[in-house]
Amino acid sequence: MTATTPATATGPTLTTAPALSRRANTGVWALQIVLALFFAIPSAGPKLVGHSSAAVSFDAIGFGDWFMYLVGGLELAGAVALVVPALSGVAALALIGLMGGAVVAQIAYLGAEFWYTPVVFAVLLAVVARARRADTARLVARVRGRG
Repeated sequence: MTATTPATATGPTLTTAPALSRRANTGVWALQIVLALFFAIPSAGPKLVGHSSAAVSFDAIGFGDWFMYLVGGLELAGAVALVVPALSGVAALALIGLMGGAVVAQIAYLGAEFWYTPVVFAVLLAVVARARRADTARLVARVRGRG
């Protein structure tokens, strides 16, 4: 659902976003699964087990192990939420924010060698967020007590 009409005395009127075709929905689900696997295994995994490759990067940033575990936990939570239908859009938005932080860290602390990697993932996550915007609007309405 998206707010598309002017606000009334009771708030904006919500309309239903156009439904995805079956093929598009299947493609977005495939993308969500691939992204969830990426964020859970090769991204969060090394951080959560304290692998030296992850620790070196977080030591260079200057926050140390606690921040490495926090980011790994956020990535794992986002990976799980990407495959929960009601949470997938919100998870994509949250992971886009995390990728923004990764871009800043790459440029400011890690030599900007691979700055484009989190940008690519942010773009893919934006596709999911856009496709799942109706679910996100329903979730927000439910949280606000209107659904």
